Amino acid sequence: MVPDYLTIAEAARLIENRDLSPVELVDSRLDRIARLDDRLHSFIRVLADAARHEARAAEAEIAAGKYRGPLHGIPIGLKDIYETAGVATTGHSKVMQDHVPQKDAFSVQRLREAGAIVVGKLATHEFALGGPSFDLPWPPARNPWDLSRFTGGSSSGTGAAVAAGLVLGGTGSDTGGSIRGPAAYCGLAGIKPTYGLISRIGILPLAFSLDHAGPLAWTAEDSAIMLQAMAGHDPADPASADHPIPDYRAALQRDANGLRLGLVSHFYERDNEANAATCDAIAAAVRTLEGLGCSVREVTLSPLADWVACGVVIMLCEAYAIHEVNLRRRFTDYGEMFRDRMALAGLITGADYVQALRRRRELIDELDRAMESLDLLLTAAAPTEAPPIDAVGKFSTFERPLLTMPFNVTGSPAMSVCCGYTDGGLPLSFQIVGKRFDEATVLRLAHAYEQATPWRDRRPTLQ
Repeated sequence: MVPDYLTIAEAARLIENRDLSPVELVDSRLDRIARLDDRLHSFIRVLADAARHEARAAEAEIAAGKYRGPLHGIPIGLKDIYETAGVATTGHSKVMQDHVPQKDAFSVQRLREAGAIVVGKLATHEFALGGPSFDLPWPPARNPWDLSRFTGGSSSGTGAAVAAGLVLGGTGSDTGGSIRGPAAYCGLAGIKPTYGLISRIGILPLAFSLDHAGPLAWTAEDSAIMLQAMAGHDPADPASADHPIPDYRAALQRDANGLRLGLVSHFYERDNEANAATCDAIAAAVRTLEGLGCSVREVTLSPLADWVACGVVIMLCEAYAIHEVNLRRRFTDYGEMFRDRMALAGLITGADYVQALRRRRELIDELDRAMESLDLLLTAAAPTEAPPIDAVGKFSTFERPLLTMPFNVTGSPAMSVCCGYTDGGLPLSFQIVGKRFDEATVLRLAHAYEQATPWRDRRPTLQ
């Protein structure tokens, strides 16, 4: 009997030791999807036959002594903005519901080469922006900790599917927090790597200069395993960084002793005021990290609203440039939430965009100076636990400044890590931010914290 919940690392050890076959594992996930996803709505499309075929091939390869590594035979899901050869990639939108790519996205190719098995395509907010929407061809995903709650967005289906154990890991994209938001609300470890570390070729764009691709999984170790496969230079992506890729999993073997951390508490204590449960959980996390040998000091940056105004202007302008033709021709084929947000974007001037780019350069320099004598920053990932899904308004992302957006503006690696639960059992999260291309240190601290706390032992109860 395959357990309902397994991490990638746990399953990989079992598969490598021939104690679990990829066929058994994939069948167990497909059974779980069949039992639970009519309530979670995390999948747009389940690729059961293809997944079983790939599982049999993986089993044969491993039996022949051709084990590829810790993703070999592991079932994953893809946010439905990652293109897949011969399988529709829709952006969760009527506008592209018949779009069938001819080849896989670059990062999907790399995951398949590592042996991962794609079980299906996962729900998103429309084109990774508008959501949760109830007027699209597929319903919005639900939070497995409480089906009446929001998953966060836009990697909503990935957050739900991974937290519910329907897949062991999944892909997301992050333009203003779309990996870290679902990770926070669904209790996962989700990392937005440095801008350019993972190719965006074959991923439907939202904003060219802010889009990041990355993994969501249950633990920092699992995130490191997926990141290892996804990262790498792609000459076809003009923003792809030709940068050495370290052994992320090996970095987890080092403890956190001696790391210098800066706490940006004003982001969540004043600028976007967090609730008491979140503040208490982060304060407890800081004490844990100090107990592991980290030094922590307060850091003051420009107000959160400055970072978010800069990021939102850039995001809306670049998104409008991508969608303008279809908005003019097929306005009502978009969901109301997406099209109304884009209508706002049409009012932003070229001068506004240029000023936002200028301000961005200043903010990047500010963060670099603030981190000169530090290894990492800490702050909140979200101000509260997941809200009710029907309480998320059309312009909710503009009403309170996103705690995640600053690090899209700077392109820095940033990760959401679960740091406790509310009295009602909903996850809480904090954010670890690193210097560009230092994902290894972000993952190292996240792993050390997870090992020192009990939060990874708790999972949603779904029948």
